[in-house]
Amino acid sequence: MAVFGLIVGTRGFFNPKLAQAGRKAVMDRLEQTGHSVIVLGEDETPFGCVETREHAYKCARLFKDNADKIEGLIITLPNFGDEIGVVESVTLSNLDVPILVHAFDDELDKMDIANRRDAFCGKLSVCNNLYQRGIKFTDTTYHTTSVDSKEFHEDVERFGGICGVYRGIKGARIAQIGTRPGAFRTVRYSEKLLERSGITVVPVDLSEIIFMAESISDERLISDKTAEIKAYGNVDCTGYACDSKKGMINSAKLTIAVENWMTENECAAGCIQCWDSLLNNFHCAACLTMSMLGEKGIPFACETDVQGAVAMYALYLANKNPVGYLDWNNSYGDNRDMCINFHCSNYPKSFFGDGYTPDISCLDILGQTLGYENCFGAMKGRVQKGACTFMNIQTDDYAGRIKAYVGDGEFMDGVVNTVGSPAICKIDNLQSLMSYLCKNGFHHHVAMNRGLSAEIIREVFGNYFGWDVYRHI
Repeated sequence: MAVFGLIVGTRGFFNPKLAQAGRKAVMDRLEQTGHSVIVLGEDETPFGCVETREHAYKCARLFKDNADKIEGLIITLPNFGDEIGVVESVTLSNLDVPILVHAFDDELDKMDIANRRDAFCGKLSVCNNLYQRGIKFTDTTYHTTSVDSKEFHEDVERFGGICGVYRGIKGARIAQIGTRPGAFRTVRYSEKLLERSGITVVPVDLSEIIFMAESISDERLISDKTAEIKAYGNVDCTGYACDSKKGMINSAKLTIAVENWMTENECAAGCIQCWDSLLNNFHCAACLTMSMLGEKGIPFACETDVQGAVAMYALYLANKNPVGYLDWNNSYGDNRDMCINFHCSNYPKSFFGDGYTPDISCLDILGQTLGYENCFGAMKGRVQKGACTFMNIQTDDYAGRIKAYVGDGEFMDGVVNTVGSPAICKIDNLQSLMSYLCKNGFHHHVAMNRGLSAEIIREVFGNYFGWDVYRHI
């Protein structure tokens, strides 16, 4: 749940009791849904509201004193409100957080002088002043909304998601373990453009991680991690020329090494050179390590795709569900609104679906050329039915911009006779999405997770970060 700074606007021409009651109603509603509120007390300004510049100074000081806690600001107008006092509270606080602007409904049987709100009009004035100052903000679904309504509740929950993604991405440190595959120019990216948005890439040579893994000699530590692997999925290498015990030990060491390095370097998400140096030199796949870290909320993209790691982390922040990284891989026969998304895979366990236990085995495709004895650690299973959100980003060096696409879809039931972990996806108007990706230089990877978070992602990156965001509907 989020911590919000609350600004309650009022104006002397209107009944201040409306502002007092409105302040309490909003606070109660937010706290009932588990959020925390930081707001002026009724002993600090009349009714704890903001009207004058003096009030704005007091509100700004309160917010500055709690800057490390506040994730977003909510402006609420129980009456017309004083737009200057409200906007000065924002600017003087110097907080770099999302802002939600809310105004109360009028009631048709209460339009007399004592009860009319005129917040419908006042909201336009507040938003106009925010726009003049260049301050980004989020609007509610309806121009005015009752705090008891379903729409207000949904607006606040969505806004909480927006705040979480913005706070997490701004200042995020993304690990790049190893170099990209030589054959994949598709995952080239601009580190400088990411840095401009506050995202820092922390590179490390794959050899350093391998050395760290090889140096782990604590038998208790290795035993505990292999036990964790056995509990994580069904270890089954039947039919493969592979020593699963040796594979588990190597995977355990690799997971410990990567997890420790991520902690030491304060990285929230990452990507790794998953073929073929790791398999040739340390004799296990990276998929299991990525899966287990992803299940713990540390998303990992394959094939050293930094852009994908950012997208995965954004999706995770939006709803806290583990994220899979897939290829847009196959048509679904001649059904033009469905496709098969696929990887070998690195999917976190719960990405497959509630209660589903995947198999842990060997990479099928790479194992044919690199040897199955070097390829232990693939997560295998069927992605179960459910709503999903998909997205990815692309740093466009030529335009000097970051682009993104996002949309909501659905994982479908069905059986595909193939190796690895297929996900059957239904996306309305899929062909126009594929055309957009082709024409705008997006690559073949996509981040996906369970839930419906497309609107949160669009608002964060399109509005607050100012990226070029395509919202597929």
